Amino acid sequence: MNLDGIYEKALAFGFLSVEEGVQLFEEAPLTELMAVADLLRRKQVPHGKVTWQIDRNVNTTNVCVANCKFCNFYRIPGHPEAYITDMDTYRKKITETIRYGGDQLLLQGGHHPGLGLQFYTDTFRAIKAEFPDIRLHTLGPPEVAHICKLEKMSHRDVLVALKEAGMNSLPGAGAEILVDRVRRLISKGKCGADEWLAIMHEAHKLDITTSATMMFGHVETIRERFEHLVRIRDVHALKPESAKGFLAFIPWTFQDVDTLLTKIRGVHNLTTPEEYIRMIALSRIMLPNVKNIQASWLTVGRQTAQICLHAGANDFGSIMIEENVVSAAGAPHRFTYKTIQDAIREAGFEPQLRNQQYEWRAIPQAIEEQVVNY
Repeated sequence: MNLDGIYEKALAFGFLSVEEGVQLFEEAPLTELMAVADLLRRKQVPHGKVTWQIDRNVNTTNVCVANCKFCNFYRIPGHPEAYITDMDTYRKKITETIRYGGDQLLLQGGHHPGLGLQFYTDTFRAIKAEFPDIRLHTLGPPEVAHICKLEKMSHRDVLVALKEAGMNSLPGAGAEILVDRVRRLISKGKCGADEWLAIMHEAHKLDITTSATMMFGHVETIRERFEHLVRIRDVHALKPESAKGFLAFIPWTFQDVDTLLTKIRGVHNLTTPEEYIRMIALSRIMLPNVKNIQASWLTVGRQTAQICLHAGANDFGSIMIEENVVSAAGAPHRFTYKTIQDAIREAGFEPQLRNQQYEWRAIPQAIEEQVVNY
């Protein structure tokens, strides 16, 4: 199909094929892709504001046996730096998060061989007992799959137990590229692509809202990026009509500082700002049924993320009061609640604080500004 025909199909919210996506990536001028994606964004998010969030990424544990080749954060069982976060630490971090205006914890960790379902349900209940208004955006499909394996339980039963214990939503962690050839090379110890998608589908059937991600710029082919996007779109299309499904899609680039993928395989992140903007635009175009597209300022920086707001992105993500995993591989960028709003305004948009459900929040009157070292 010629480019104009593909643009017409995209603007009608048609589902583009993998081949059509690859053609757009390889042949379409960036300015045209940005224009198409921006028009789709205006149709899907007509208020025109750019949303953002205040939350904190807290790690339940750094012990993991998945052995991902891009992760510098994990420690093997028995390592002297291994830890499991205790309630006193949660208490201090949540209290501080509330002072900084946050309403949520993104709780993730590793595939700890000794931590089963009861550990997580007890942790969630303990947090909710003291902080009932804190939302828990918790785990991710690979961690859910790991718990299922340890407990010999179904995806549904584990998700039901986690939801009853206080899990409010399920992040799109561990997606990387949803093609098993890639996963065997970079994250062999995690669940396969089919299981990742099956857990998300089960979450949608249980009316657990989720997000989806893609980490690119490593060993994947361009075609595999679009296979990933199509699989996300197709699973979202299967959700019950009453469910929200994937609330957002967040593509981000592989961070390569000191990772095994770089040291052993010589893989470097060669993604340019132009390529990232192109992938943001194509995410909007390939995912017409996912309303929110988030620019990953954490991995690509302020200026590139600002341009993405004119290329289909409508969300700037969280200021991330704390983030340890991606930062450990070289992501240096930081925002406060003031500077993230400044960046959005500089790009020509009105900032709007939100929660995980993309409901608007007022900025708390007693909010404190976090001290950030740039």
